[in-house]
Amino acid sequence: MRRHPVGYRYAYALFELAREQGSLVETTNDLEIVSQVFKDTNLLDEVFRHPKMTNEEKKNILKNTFSEKVSPSVMNLLLLMVDNKRLDVLQAVTDNYKQLANEAQGIAEATVYSAKALNGEEQAAVAGVFSKRAGKAKLLIQNIVDEELIGGLKVRIGDTVYDGSVANQLARIQARMIHGNVSR
Repeated sequence: MRRHPVGYRYAYALFELAREQGSLVETTNDLEIVSQVFKDTNLLDEVFRHPKMTNEEKKNILKNTFSEKVSPSVMNLLLLMVDNKRLDVLQAVTDNYKQLANEAQGIAEATVYSAKALNGEEQAAVAGVFSKRAGKAKLLIQNIVDEELIGGLKVRIGDTVYDGSVANQLARIQARMIHGNVSR
């Protein structure tokens, strides 16, 4: 994932504060709650971008909505973003913060494409194998069913893709046959 130039600065400052306070996981959860509310309610587009909405009104909405649900550091970040007219980068802040927090905890996120949905045991097995390959302590799996794979798996961890799908193996065999290199 790419760093958002502005969002990363806010995320890094919050990350440093959360690491100092020992609240990396809690802050991640708080940011996800806020981001989800913004997505579900379309709060940013419908309310906060209205030309007659003042910063104080925006702050009051945020305080009334989130003060009981998120930590003071996340609340202060939201208020600071209102003052700096940067609430539009909230999703980038959340994504960049999650990346920083996961890296600090030795966690990576993986997208696993399979022909059928993986059960809990299969996901745990994939996580065990690929966490070692990625050099991470833990792998968070998101399973996406892709029926075009025929069988096997395709695993994406960051910018690295491990393609063990049947479709990819067949394509490699076809390429070798075309080029006359069948000894591999």
